[in-house]
Amino acid sequence: MDTTVKTHDITNSVTGGGLSAEGLQPFLHESCVTLYAPSFAISHEDGQIDGGADGFYHGDSRALALLTVAADGHAIAPVRGSFEGADRAAFRGVLRGLGEETPDPAVTLHRRRRVTPGRLEETLEVANAGRQHVRVRLIVTAATDLAPMERVKSGHAQNPVSAHVTESGLGWSGGAFSVRLTSSPRPAAVDPAAGRLAYDIELAPGSSWNAQLHCDAAHEDGDQFPAPPADSLPWRTPVLRSADRRFDHWLSQSAADLDRLRLTDPENPADQFLAAGAPWFLTLFGRDSLWAARMLLPLGTDLAAGTLRTLARRQGTKSDQDTEEQPGKILHEVRRATQNFDENFSLPPSYYGTVDATPLWITLLHDSWRWGLAPEQVEQLLPHAESALAWMRDHGDADGDGFLKYIDHTGRGLANQGWKDSGDSIRYRDGRFAASPIALCEVQAYAYEAARGGADLLRAFGRPGADRWEEWAERLRDRFRSHFWVEDEHGPYPAVALDRDKKPVDSVTSGFGQLLGTGLLNHEESALLAARLSAPDLDSGHGLRTLSSDSVAYNPYGYHIGSIWPHDTAIAVHGLVRAGFPEAAASLSAGLLTASSAFDARLPELFAGHGASTDARPSPYPASCRPQAWAAASSVMVLQSVLGLSADVPGGTLTVAPAFAEAYRPLKVEGLDIAGGRLDISVGADGTAHIEAPKGLVVKREHPTSR
Repeated sequence: MDTTVKTHDITNSVTGGGLSAEGLQPFLHESCVTLYAPSFAISHEDGQIDGGADGFYHGDSRALALLTVAADGHAIAPVRGSFEGADRAAFRGVLRGLGEETPDPAVTLHRRRRVTPGRLEETLEVANAGRQHVRVRLIVTAATDLAPMERVKSGHAQNPVSAHVTESGLGWSGGAFSVRLTSSPRPAAVDPAAGRLAYDIELAPGSSWNAQLHCDAAHEDGDQFPAPPADSLPWRTPVLRSADRRFDHWLSQSAADLDRLRLTDPENPADQFLAAGAPWFLTLFGRDSLWAARMLLPLGTDLAAGTLRTLARRQGTKSDQDTEEQPGKILHEVRRATQNFDENFSLPPSYYGTVDATPLWITLLHDSWRWGLAPEQVEQLLPHAESALAWMRDHGDADGDGFLKYIDHTGRGLANQGWKDSGDSIRYRDGRFAASPIALCEVQAYAYEAARGGADLLRAFGRPGADRWEEWAERLRDRFRSHFWVEDEHGPYPAVALDRDKKPVDSVTSGFGQLLGTGLLNHEESALLAARLSAPDLDSGHGLRTLSSDSVAYNPYGYHIGSIWPHDTAIAVHGLVRAGFPEAAASLSAGLLTASSAFDARLPELFAGHGASTDARPSPYPASCRPQAWAAASSVMVLQSVLGLSADVPGGTLTVAPAFAEAYRPLKVEGLDIAGGRLDISVGADGTAHIEAPKGLVVKREHPTSR
């Protein structure tokens, strides 16, 4: 007897039938996500919600785990399903064999979905285009486990919660979370034990029947981070028309997704920030929210200001080993409750386990000031900037060697606390894991940029300490050059990190791209890295691999050891342009556009790193978030790089230097923002640039054919 089948458990629970994946993170790559933070829905491409991570979620809790539509006695064959914008989706199917006289379908189901904060709306339409009078019983089945997000993510099934009958549907409740599913018209029959709503439908030829389902979910104490008013968008929405329509589509879809990722700080609802992404990270994340806001600065400074203030209110004030809080430190993430993934991995509701959010906060404040954030708003945040600078010196560099580093003091938190925060991400070239404390190469670049930017702010606003932080930055620059650089058969390069013994962790990674343009490197060093980034082991043709394909540990499906992250590639594109290497930037940018087309312009958090030499279209990373804030915001950073945009509002100048716009011109973008004023830019087929900027700004055109 073949006993291997005994390793699989056949289940019909609310988490879906088929082979059990208990303890494995659910896959999402064939899912349709509709989003309006803090709520979202995940379904199959045919609209059915019935397995894995499928469900309707609100505020990190699953409100529905099952919502299916079936026709008694007839299979529903899917025809088409797709998301529309960010918060809507539509699905069409054929009721096979019903009312059919020819091979042509006669009776169809059109299922339309819309998500709003705290509500899932589904409209069901059954239409009879045939010549026969038909009857059918339509059955809607619903169930839930009310599972917290971390249980869904870790693949641990939970028992279904019993339903009770309401006036026009079903309801569920558990703890302080309640869910109600209502129907109009009322069903012909309701079976709470089976979670079924039944409708008896009779259709004459040419007629249709409609029903509306509403699922409302609420936490008793309200939303941790509520949705903002729909009309309070904290940026201008740009319109791009370019010679490459993929670029236009990518920017448009990204803007729609970013709109629906907005959340507010309940301590001041006027302050908005971007949730990191759906489904796993639909909350406040320091690093993600900061990078996304920085990428969107060409659209205005309001989002950046809201993000800065939201994080400043939660800036560390004490030392707490359980949460990793320290004075001046910017947090990693905020959740409603403790996340218990397993006995060895548990994160508190407010968790500070990140080494990079603090310098990134300082740099966002500096860059926002340069893009025109009102001086009084900047000045209000300077005490927080001074505390953040002090954290870099006093806590980020705990052993005084001059580098920012991290170690998990709790034994239950994140072993790696840079943006590549998976447990296996920091590896030697031969595949060995690096031991903590770890000093990451890109974090030293963040710290250098933060110290220089912090010094600029202190000096501009008449506060002491500017010279001291400039000197600190220069010492860091010198130490980086003497400690991080290593060499292989292709020449010198910076190690990804220094380990516990201050030895270089010598793998070749995408971290090169995040060093460029920060000021940490000189021109010769930048040229070496531009060449390395252009080589096929890193530049996959679909974007930048996180780890060289020549490395022992390379895995195209590795979360941070070979996959491609759009935001990481966009940062490299921007850094290459800032450092003066537009050709290398153009190649990486073209790869992202190819990938965006493959993902219907909604780039995921990450995707597989096989590359264009083997795959014309990139393969998904199956558990990737989509949409993800910094993946969507990458479209704006790439546009900024194509145009060579940089701002110095305090100095009264705007620079436009379209260094690699050839593939996209003629190009016209309307609705950028600088200092609260509208900015429109067009680049003609011959490279001639025309700029309409607010009065009072001197526009510097750094392009040989601009006028």
